[in-house]
Amino acid sequence: MTVLIFLGSLLGAMALGIPIAYSLLVCGVALMLHLDLFDAQILAQNVINGADSFPLLAVPFFMLAGEIMNVGGLSRRIVNLAMTLVGHVRGGLGYVAILAAIMMAALSGSAVADTAALASLLLPMMAAAGHDKARAGGLIASAGIIAPIIPPSIGFVIFGVSANLSIGKLFLAGIVPGILMGVSIAIAWWWVARNENVTPPKKSTGAQRMQALKDSTWAMVLPVIVVFGLKFGVFTPTEAAVVAAVYALFVSTIIYREMGWKETYEVFVSAAKTTAVVMFLVAAAMVSSWLITVADIPAQMIKLLEPFMGNQTLLMVAIMVLVMAVGTAMDMTPTILIMTPVLMPVVKAAGIDPIYFGVLFIINNAIGLVTPPVGTVLNVVAGVGKMKMDDVTRGVVPFMIAEFIVMFLMVAFPWLVTGPAKWLAH
Repeated sequence: MTVLIFLGSLLGAMALGIPIAYSLLVCGVALMLHLDLFDAQILAQNVINGADSFPLLAVPFFMLAGEIMNVGGLSRRIVNLAMTLVGHVRGGLGYVAILAAIMMAALSGSAVADTAALASLLLPMMAAAGHDKARAGGLIASAGIIAPIIPPSIGFVIFGVSANLSIGKLFLAGIVPGILMGVSIAIAWWWVARNENVTPPKKSTGAQRMQALKDSTWAMVLPVIVVFGLKFGVFTPTEAAVVAAVYALFVSTIIYREMGWKETYEVFVSAAKTTAVVMFLVAAAMVSSWLITVADIPAQMIKLLEPFMGNQTLLMVAIMVLVMAVGTAMDMTPTILIMTPVLMPVVKAAGIDPIYFGVLFIINNAIGLVTPPVGTVLNVVAGVGKMKMDDVTRGVVPFMIAEFIVMFLMVAFPWLVTGPAKWLAH
């Protein structure tokens, strides 16, 4: 009964068009009334405690870094470097999008920011070259969702806080799976673009490549600073976010000189607005999270999944299918906030490595950003490219399937995640 009230109140509020943050509060109030625990003071206290977290300070700074990266010229230089490296091969512009997405993922951690930058820079070029625009848009959308997997990742920060896990370990564990996601998209692009009659750009000269590398060096130093700083304990993930934002601001204003006072002000305002939305979601989710624990919903979930508890692989498959279904109807942040307190006790009871689960959980949620009908990243591509949502959805299907295949390979072979994670952590 408790689970029905939890799901019914949440889904009912969302069906009425109430924003998710407020739907979470409605769900919390419904659970409190059902458990005869209603107290406005407890409600307010949990909302305040939800946002009162030092690790969550990483969210606004990583968002700010992403905004600065796009406005300050870092994204454009990374795309240009990728163009000189792989732009000349058959289907080269597609590989440029994938390579640029992987490099940009190591700078911002925001799928929306990276996708918007890639779509505005590469989608017109790919369409002008003769690539099917829907397919090109689908490729860019699927490449953009690598951002929440490769560190620094806003998704890992929110999951780490919700699950009380080391964000640094999650960051390091996400590097290789993120690259594997890029490889899967590249293979899918090779397959779908092999019959396209498109003339690739001319091969860049050695001098052009060196110039592009020189121009992008300042941008490429940032992920090196973040990864090495985390690996060797120079700073925490929260401090890494501050370093990333300050470094990006320094490069954009002093080195590249593409941001003046006006642009800087606009970037800070935009990052603040996005942060406010995310932080209110996190704060509202704390009410539901607390009540989920009080109502002992995880124990009911464990009982529900008991047939799978003896086999870790089958349990992970069941959980991944559940998250996939939720991802079609809900955005990444609320999915993490709602499902983490429910699923983590199940994962721990089954003896599954929480860091391994966290990586698979975030990968699944990231792919959810390109699964219709909600697909936030699909909406970004459709908006930037002035395309119909149906066209982008059609174009993303082969790449989305490739990403799901990689995810389930990681379910079948956990060492694809745990092996590199252990090596990087030592």
